[in-house]
Amino acid sequence: MIVELRRYTLRAGRRDELIDLFDREFVHPQEDLGMAVLGQFRDLDRPDQFVWLRGFTDMASRRTGLSAFYSGPVWAEHGPTANATMLDSDDVLLLREVKPVPVFDRDAADHDSILYATIWYWAGPFPDLDQLATDALAVLRTEYAANDFPRLPVREGEHALVWLARSPLQADIPAEVVKTETFRLRPTDRSSLY
Repeated sequence: MIVELRRYTLRAGRRDELIDLFDREFVHPQEDLGMAVLGQFRDLDRPDQFVWLRGFTDMASRRTGLSAFYSGPVWAEHGPTANATMLDSDDVLLLREVKPVPVFDRDAADHDSILYATIWYWAGPFPDLDQLATDALAVLRTEYAANDFPRLPVREGEHALVWLARSPLQADIPAEVVKTETFRLRPTDRSSLY
């Protein structure tokens, strides 16, 4: 599966407004168009950050789903309100699953759980990823296909490996890793990853 890791920087104090709108209006319409809204989160260390994951079967279904959603009636009605909460929505990694993102029942969500996301940025090509097995819920790596929906930019030229886990990553950082980022994420009421 192709996965977008999307991190939005919001206007001060407007995160809950966006989350309420997103959970109420954007989850099911995207899924009805064949996309998977895999998880939505508050970044516990950055009060004006909203983080979410969206999945696609492949790049062709990504282009089709995004075209339908962003030219459709739901985005036409609610998109301007969502955009008004944001300072930046272009911090996006395009990824491919190494260990698939689990999907849980939204109605049974543990809203007090914390998900840890760790990103390792490599200096060059990835090593043998099979040797990096951990107890992570999911592992994703950069998808190198060209972004065929330029209306939504993605970061390019990076070699990112993303770990999603219930506890901080306990692994030695390889010498080839040039930068590390860590996020503590709390799921929203409608997140299917928690």
